[in-house]
Amino acid sequence: MLHPIFSTVLGHPDLVAEHLANYAALVRQESAQAGRGLVARLVAALLAVASATLALGLIGVAVLLGVMHGSFHWVLVAVPAVAVVIAAICAWYATRPVPGHGFDDLRSQLDADLQALRDTGARHGHR
Repeated sequence: MLHPIFSTVLGHPDLVAEHLANYAALVRQESAQAGRGLVARLVAALLAVASATLALGLIGVAVLLGVMHGSFHWVLVAVPAVAVVIAAICAWYATRPVPGHGFDDLRSQLDADLQALRDTGARHGHR
């Protein structure tokens, strides 16, 4: 006598194909979601580096202008400070911890399928 999973596969291949297609769709969906998060972090990291570089240049220009004119003006601090704040926000976004784990839905679906197979196998073994 065949295990119930084999009789299901042999008797209803369309169900197995549909189940595998659903797995492929779930993998595609979760991969796209993980990819979007990775791209957002990469863009934030690039913006942080560009803003930090801009801030260093603006700080240098502000120091040179302050020394050349021999006076202090608040704009010499405010303009580089904006670039520093942007760099800090982008760096925070790029380095913050990832909320949750990727592919949780896929893991839970695999666990549910494996549990169903174990239950079916246990019922088949008791007959």
